[in-house]
Order: sequence, then structure tokens, then C-alpha cells
Amino acid sequence: MTALAPTLQAFFTTGLIGQRAASPHTIASYRDTWRLLLGHIHDTTGARPQDLDLAQIDAATITGFLHHLETARNNTVATRNIRLAAVHSFYAF
Repeated sequence: MTALAPTLQAFFTTGLIGQRAASPHTIASYRDTWRLLLGHIHDTTGARPQDLDLAQIDAATITGFLHHLETARNNTVATRNIRLAAVHSFYAF
């Protein structure tokens, strides 16, 4: 197992729930962001989420994901920025 899975779990349980007391809506939004991001990575690279390492999720990957949100999913800039905030929050953790 790579470091991504336990780090994501700690982010949700310790970071969002324990330290920040985030609302259920925030937690669901961040969860959905990571589902979309990991799905996008799998679709574009073929890498399975359980095989990903933190180093593989770089700026180019995030930029591609954000572009995908706007073009393929027709998300607004505001929605894209919410997804970006979820990724920033994870990396700040």
C-alpha cells in the first residue's frame, strides 16, 4: 500500500472531523473531489487509486483534472475552485 490511502484517511478522520470539525457538507464535497480526481487519474493514466503515491499527484495532474472539470464535466469556475480548495486543504494537512 502506498502513502496516499492512509494519508487520505487521516485527512478525513483527523484533519476534517477531529481538528476542523468540518460540516458534513464539506466532508462530502471533499470526498467527492477525491473520487473525481482519482477517477480522472485512472482514466488518463491507467493507474489504479490503490497504486498511486503522493508524488504522482503533481501540479500537472491537478491542472489536467481542473481542465477536465471545466471542459468534460461542464463545471463552472466556482465549482472548479471548490474542488481546488479541497486539494489545497489536503496538501496543507
